[in-house]
Formats: sequence, C-alpha cells, structure tokens
Amino acid sequence: MREIGIGLIGTGFMGKTHAIGYRAASAIFPGCPGAVLRTVSDINAQAAEAMATQFGFQNWNAEWRSLLEDPAIDVISITTPNIMHREMALAAIAAGKHVHCEKPLAPNAAEALDMMAAAEQAGCVTQVGFNYIKNPLLKLARDMIAAGELGDITGFRGIHAEDFMADPEIPYSWRLDPAGGGGAVADLGSHIIGMARFLLGPISAVNAELDTVIKTRPSAPGASNRREVLVDDIARLTLRFTRGCGGSIEANWVASGRKMQLGFELNGTKGSLVFTQERLNELLHYRTGGSGFTRIETGPEHRPYGLFCVAPGHQLGFNDLKTIEMAEFLMAIDGATRQGPDFREAWEIQKIIDTAIASSKAKNWLNIH
Repeated sequence: MREIGIGLIGTGFMGKTHAIGYRAASAIFPGCPGAVLRTVSDINAQAAEAMATQFGFQNWNAEWRSLLEDPAIDVISITTPNIMHREMALAAIAAGKHVHCEKPLAPNAAEALDMMAAAEQAGCVTQVGFNYIKNPLLKLARDMIAAGELGDITGFRGIHAEDFMADPEIPYSWRLDPAGGGGAVADLGSHIIGMARFLLGPISAVNAELDTVIKTRPSAPGASNRREVLVDDIARLTLRFTRGCGGSIEANWVASGRKMQLGFELNGTKGSLVFTQERLNELLHYRTGGSGFTRIETGPEHRPYGLFCVAPGHQLGFNDLKTIEMAEFLMAIDGATRQGPDFREAWEIQKIIDTAIASSKAKNWLNIH
C-alpha cells in the first residue's frame, strides 16, 4: 500500500486533531494509503518536540520552510493562524506538495483566490478543515434534500454559537486582529455557511449585521491596559439561496453556556430536518401530516459509521469526523474521487464572509460575486 508523508505546521488544538486523523485513517478505512508522520514544525521548538514524541513524528523543528525541502513529505498540513495560511500554502504548492489548510482559508477572498488558482494550476489536491460536514447524518440530510423528500425548500435557519470569547478579560490575540479577517463571522460563521452550502447549494445574496459586544480587551495576558476590538463578536446574516429560498445564519462566540451549538432547522413543503452538533449522532425528521419529529440515529447503515463501530447508537465523535476527512483526503491523493471541501469551495465560503462584512458596513443587501 502506498505511503504518504505528512509535514504538519502547528501544534495547537487543530494540529493535534490532524495528527490523530492521519494516524487513524488507514487503520479504519480499507484501501486508504498509510500516512507517515514525517515532521512537525512549530515556532515553539519545545511544543514541536513534545508533539513529535506524543504522536510519533520522525522529526521536529521550528522552521516550517524546511518541510518544503524534504522529498519524503508529500502533504503540508497548515494549522496556524489565518494570516499565515496564504504564504505557507503558496510555498507548499510551489514545492509540489498537496495541501490541507484549516479554515477559514484566508483573511479575505482575494487571498483565497490566489491560493485556489495556484493549487488548481499546479494540479495538487487540496482540503480545508470543514470536518463537521463529514458527519454521515449530514450526508444523509443532503441526500434526502436532493431526493425531494422534503419537497420544495422554504427556509433555512443556521447557527454556530460558542462561549470561548464571552469573558471580557480574555486578552487580545490573533483571533481579534482584523488583519486576519473577520471575527466570529469568519471563525464560526465559515462552518455554518459551509454547512448551508453543503445542504442547499450556492448563496446568492446577504444582508448582515455584525456587532462587537466586548469593545476592549487586555492587550496581553495579565496586562492592565486594554486594546480596542475591531472585529465582530456576533454576526447575523439574512440570506438568499440561488435555488430560490431564503434563510438566516448567526455566528456568535460570546454565547454564554454554549460550547458547540452548530446546527440548523431546514423546512420544506413535505417536511423538515433539525440537527445540532450538541447531539451529533441524531437527525430529526418531520414529515408533513405526521404527529411529530422522528429521530434518526447514526448506525452502520450510514457510511462510514460501520467502519468505526458495528453497533448502532454507540456514536461517533469530533476526532472521528476528522479521521473521515483525512481518509478522504489521503484517498484523493491516491487517485480516488475528491470529496473536498477544497480550496475552491473555501474561496466560495470566504466570498460570503467578505460580503457579509461589507453588507454590515453598507447596511444593505449585497449580491455574492
């Protein structure tokens, strides 16, 4: 079986999920190439060394460009802050590597377009970390919509709300730097926007209102002086889909008590679907004329759940979704059909984010171009 060498940049939360996904993919998915963890790089050399030891990377260093020079590395996985994505991805593509990059792809659509164009011209396989749509129940929902089981779609309400920025004493960081793009609308909104597109297709127009709830934050951990915040804490978007229906989306990282409220309610003339990541192994389905919602629980009949567990109701988790994502990426590199989301899809999502930011400033509907 072919082996694919992995070079990972970044040792934070997402870096660890990448390492877990790569290690598990070939063990769970028959025919998936084996991922060899070659080198992990981080500006913090101690963190790189610790991660190499923990996950079994062959090498570690504090200089990401060295990964590009290693012929044993086929893939560069980028898990750094958004502002660094373009430079790293373009360098990896120029070096002939395939690229996985975490979301959002870039601070703005113009940079995302540069990355997409370079990747497509080079013919490399790309992947962007929208792992929540790898849930077998989300794929089932999309199939149900496509098959007409819900009839004509009349509306979509989506939300991604968490509370990791709710404390006003959380210090200023790269997440709050406008040079890296929007705030909650990019960090969380990209997930629910991508999910909406995954289910219903292109979004044609948006009318958005972005709010900065916490106006200042400590300039650094333990600092007494405060720095002005110029990105949004809450974004509320009203949408029009190309298919003709309307919808709404909220992205909110100051939603007290919420840890992972990523979900939607989708209505049609023949029924409705309801999903939340807080109960990621359940999809609620209502048929028009029925007495209530029916719970669909993930089981072996919902591929690829059965590769993880032979028994229904035993549930998948966050890192399982990441493993599905990495397996599909590795198999695409080996010649299988690309599942994405790739750089092109991430560019489409970023265009909506940029338009939402512009719409909020203009206080008007804007079309997605």
